[in-house]
Amino acid sequence: MKYAITTALAASLVCATVPAFAADDTNSAFGLGQIVVTAPRSENGDITASTVNAEAIYDFSRDTLDEAVKLIPGVTSGLSGNSRNERLIYVRGFDRYQVPLSIDGIRVYLPADGRLDYGRFLTPDVAEIQVAMGYVSVLNGPGAMGGAVNLVTRKPHKELDAEARFSLNLDNDADYAGYTGFVSLGTRHDKWYAQASYARNFTDHWDLPNKFNATNNEDGGERDLSRSEDWRVNAKLGFTPNATDEYAISFTRQEGEKLAPLHVSDLTGLRYWTWPYWNLQNVYFLSTTRLGEIATLRTRAYYNTFKNSLDSFDNANLDTQTARSSFNSAYSDRAYGGSAQLDLNPSDAERLSVSFHYRNDRHREIQQSFPSGTWEPWQTTIEETYSAAIENGYKLTPQLELVVGASYDWRDLRRAEDYTSGAFVYYDLRNGDAWNAQGQLLWTPDEATTMHLSVSSRARFPTIFERFSTRFGGATSNPDLKAERATQVEMGGARQFGPLRVEASGWYAKVDDAIVSFPFIYQGQSTAQSRNVGSGDYYGADISATAQIAETLRVGANYGWVHRKLDDPTLSKIASFHITGVPEHSSFVWAEWSPIPALRILPSIDIASKRWTVNTAGTRYYQTGDYALANLRVDFDVTDWATLGLGGRNLLDENYTTVDGYPEQGRTLFVSLRLKN
Repeated sequence: MKYAITTALAASLVCATVPAFAADDTNSAFGLGQIVVTAPRSENGDITASTVNAEAIYDFSRDTLDEAVKLIPGVTSGLSGNSRNERLIYVRGFDRYQVPLSIDGIRVYLPADGRLDYGRFLTPDVAEIQVAMGYVSVLNGPGAMGGAVNLVTRKPHKELDAEARFSLNLDNDADYAGYTGFVSLGTRHDKWYAQASYARNFTDHWDLPNKFNATNNEDGGERDLSRSEDWRVNAKLGFTPNATDEYAISFTRQEGEKLAPLHVSDLTGLRYWTWPYWNLQNVYFLSTTRLGEIATLRTRAYYNTFKNSLDSFDNANLDTQTARSSFNSAYSDRAYGGSAQLDLNPSDAERLSVSFHYRNDRHREIQQSFPSGTWEPWQTTIEETYSAAIENGYKLTPQLELVVGASYDWRDLRRAEDYTSGAFVYYDLRNGDAWNAQGQLLWTPDEATTMHLSVSSRARFPTIFERFSTRFGGATSNPDLKAERATQVEMGGARQFGPLRVEASGWYAKVDDAIVSFPFIYQGQSTAQSRNVGSGDYYGADISATAQIAETLRVGANYGWVHRKLDDPTLSKIASFHITGVPEHSSFVWAEWSPIPALRILPSIDIASKRWTVNTAGTRYYQTGDYALANLRVDFDVTDWATLGLGGRNLLDENYTTVDGYPEQGRTLFVSLRLKN
């Protein structure tokens, strides 16, 4: 096993676009695209602190982002529920609005609502997933209130670098359920490199657990409307004129389509929704240039597009649109921008960095309503976001380093339109700004021990959706919505005890002006509005351990504890209100046994406690059950370049759910082939 799974010891040592690792001939991660500077790698592998590399993704069969990040303590995933049925991730309890996602350090952001579906992001072509918790450097730009997630694409490390994988996926009855495929080809030379990859995931259906009891909306077995398809292509061309400079242009496009399973028991308000297309495209340029003896300039420029369509039908056959609840709603968004960072190293003991970020977002939407079939005109929202930051790192002693930073973020809303009752609505153009500040102490008393203490206060601007969306008539706008803020304190450390490595951290976050969708009755009708509801307290701890028990046996385990509470007088008006979606306790346990060199056996267990959820009407909060999912992968090396694998997830067919009305998959099986030169 070529990795170690550890806690966020220095997850948090984020230093903007500074490459996380020194360039070498064996590192397949794209250095220009890395943003998280982690603790030194352990001698056992290629992952430390809060990263998951390609080998871990493969070994534990985590083909989508929401599943892969669960290998890290304190990171959990679940479903959004409701008709969107999107896969979510939470970093220490902070959600997708508060934890930005990037690909090679370039923000993946939907200008309208920010509602990313993490199940759409494939991982077989990813070299590394980086997760920063709590402390995210201000140099990285605005928005990282609760953490940051970055997908690092591949970079070739030899003249011919090729890999291909194929996995045949089977359902609970061992019937065909879909497939996952991946191919990568790259070449690396003294002055340049090129890389291209393609990944595809097709789900024909998935099965519910055998213990699931049939309901009015779901008869069990194959989950109705569970079909989906996603693919992604990535290509890059890089130029390395000398030992210090690098320039690369990259292209990423992913396309997807999916159906949306129904709530299994609600009989009213059923929505038959589909996404016939959900497409992202990014073109970006990244560079590092050495300027003299003490200065380095890092730049990024990008142009992103996002297009999707949400179509609503009359029935589960998805063949008619005659009811008033049916519609076709399309988004056509684009964003462009860039950043520049100057790093100055006047001495071995000091680093001074300044950065500036700019982003221009344009959101356009259109809707066709039934039964008339008439189209609204296009509605447009345009917003610009800026961030200026400074960070200074200074070694107080050879073992002790202090890093402090501050930034100023501001947002200019240029245009905000809606269309209702046959006329345009022009919202008030309200701008926003926020200060951010942070600092951390890093102590390395000896080669086997590291410690850290950090304080960080970061703000997050509300999305266009939170400020203006009426949720198809189910909400009212709130143009005056303010930015929310999290002030976090963390202390932790790591130590190598011979074959055993242990890492742990404890943290506390104070959340102010928390944004919550607040339900209320207006003119006799149920509605909701995004509001700043006061303050909250998040706190918890992470711990992780890996050990080489014998030459042929390695084991590991981690545990994350997350407790969340919001306090506000308005929330007391909602009976039994609870923050939903996150289990208080989660854990991952694994082992790798190689009784002979060609054979590897990898059992693992995903464990999570109960979590709060709420019914569709928003009137009853309750806890779902806890679960423990048994997983297994067995690999046999047929040759030096070909590996056959088989295994499964949730092998005991646990019947569980993470959100009201949407049960999770039962037992799944797979057979795979991997070819690698």
